[in-house]
Amino acid sequence: GENTFRVLSSAIIGWEYFTVDKKPIRSREPFEDVPNDIKKDGKVKTFWAFVVWNYQTNSIQILELTQKTIMKPIKALVDNPKWGFPGMYDIAITKTGELLDTEYSVQGEPPLGEPAIEIMDAYQVKPVNLESLFDGANPFEVK
Repeated sequence: GENTFRVLSSAIIGWEYFTVDKKPIRSREPFEDVPNDIKKDGKVKTFWAFVVWNYQTNSIQILELTQKTIMKPIKALVDNPKWGFPGMYDIAITKTGELLDTEYSVQGEPPLGEPAIEIMDAYQVKPVNLESLFDGANPFEVK
């Protein structure tokens, strides 16, 4: 289905893989070698993570992307001077199909300006430390 969100922070960019125990391991730099504890069918992937407002749940969340078919259209929006920073408009991602037949479409909603005051208030009340994702800590437990 369709998921609409508003980006509230700059993205962190890194590389990740999942261990045989299904634990995510993230790095700011590409891994030098194939990790020993990587899932048998796993891959090291580039990821983006940012804080978003999820309109479906009316809550602050972290959106992590590894799908290039989502990342490329978002980058195209950011690079387009008519759109720019995605905190100034909503983004809708629609997923169709399943497994190997999964497809995503990404649509920027017409520029709306700054996020609603209610969204920014919620973000101030629930700070997020995205950098803690690299340490395996809870990004919502800001100290």
